[in-house]
Amino acid sequence: MDFSMSDARRGLHLQRWNMTPMIDVVFLLLVFFLVSTTHMPPESKLSPGLQAEQESSVGASDLNMQIIDVKLVEGLPAYVIGDLVIRDTASLEEVLRGLPKGPGVFVRCSDELKTRHAAGALQACRDAGFERMTYVPAR
Repeated sequence: MDFSMSDARRGLHLQRWNMTPMIDVVFLLLVFFLVSTTHMPPESKLSPGLQAEQESSVGASDLNMQIIDVKLVEGLPAYVIGDLVIRDTASLEEVLRGLPKGPGVFVRCSDELKTRHAAGALQACRDAGFERMTYVPAR
């Protein structure tokens, strides 16, 4: 008896896989990732951004932003800067012209007032020469 039957006679079909295309794809991906990678120094070697700010000649008082509170004072809408209470936008613009423009200004508006009061304060800031303005709703 012949026990050495060929694979074809037993019904087994062995497939041979051609590995060349797969190796080509793997090497192509490897080259792609090597070329597209940016090499950065380790984080411990990076210079901190805060160091430049600490060495700056600008004092802490120069960086304080002005805060304008738009709220009801004695039942009437008012613009409050520190202890100063201002009732109209023309007077507010006049006061803002004398303040430093670099740091910018916050306009904080109470929920009790209408939007036109906050818009009036922002327009007065723009007319006074402020370029950096931030609107903050008060809670």
